[in-house]
Amino acid sequence: MKFIVDNWLLILVTISSGAMLAWPIVRGAGTGALSAAGAVQLINRQRGVLVDVRESEEYASGHPTGAKNVPLNQLEDKLTSAVKNKTVPLLLICATGARAQRAVAIAKKLGYEQAQAVAGGLNAWKDANLPVEKA
Repeated sequence: MKFIVDNWLLILVTISSGAMLAWPIVRGAGTGALSAAGAVQLINRQRGVLVDVRESEEYASGHPTGAKNVPLNQLEDKLTSAVKNKTVPLLLICATGARAQRAVAIAKKLGYEQAQAVAGGLNAWKDANLPVEKA
């Protein structure tokens, strides 16, 4: 007990640094987001389908090569016609990843159990030097 009383500051620093190291792991748990490189692997190995959920104007200004455009506000109505096979990995991307996370919930509700968001969105895609085309 004397050790704890004498070294309370050292113990507090140790616990705080451990919590800061663990925070990114805890925060990312269960989000269903994957890296841009992981998305490319799913596209190449499991015939995953990349869907850009940004608005048409944003999509036209630059999008991942081969991505289909289904804006988030039209996702419930148009996703089933854009991606007919519900068993393939569905990879959702937007500018930063926020809209794609919302799109994952909608896609799973529609029966796309392998729906995932690309973490960091188009920004991460570009940072990974992956191909981007303009419409």
